[in-house]
Amino acid sequence: MNFRPMRRHRQQLSDAESLCILTCATSGVLALTGDAGYPYAVPLSHVYSDGHLYFHSALEGHKVDAVRNDSRCSFCVVEQDNVLPERFTTLFRSVIVFGHIHIVADPAERLRALRLLGERFSPGDHAGLEHDRTCKATGEGIKKTGRTIRRSAGLFYYHVVHCIYIATIAS
Repeated sequence: MNFRPMRRHRQQLSDAESLCILTCATSGVLALTGDAGYPYAVPLSHVYSDGHLYFHSALEGHKVDAVRNDSRCSFCVVEQDNVLPERFTTLFRSVIVFGHIHIVADPAERLRALRLLGERFSPGDHAGLEHDRTCKATGEGIKKTGRTIRRSAGLFYYHVVHCIYIATIAS
């Protein structure tokens, strides 16, 4: 698909700057088509790798339903929002990407994404990752209520009841 060019093209960031922002940022807003065709935008932590954005989530809910119903998405990361009240404006430095999103089903790709997310948000915690990998493989770590048992760090949690999404960036 051909996306419309940026109206104020002199403010457009280079591809290298855009990729740097996607790589360095820890969160952004994923926009999907939600219930009854209404836009649904949700803030998420992410990791960017090789032209793909990876997110994690529960196996059910509004976001999962939206992904299953329509794979088109956009993702926005704001690196800077410098408010200039005297000029009645804000200087933004942001990236918006468009693409398609799906739930990663392949176990090898899911593990790769899990490792990317784990290294990003819980660096060096290989023991925790192996624990999560064991829980995923054996089905351990689920309480009778269906909730996951989260590690004490609270920053990274992935067990059987979570899924990994991948958004492929359109060119």
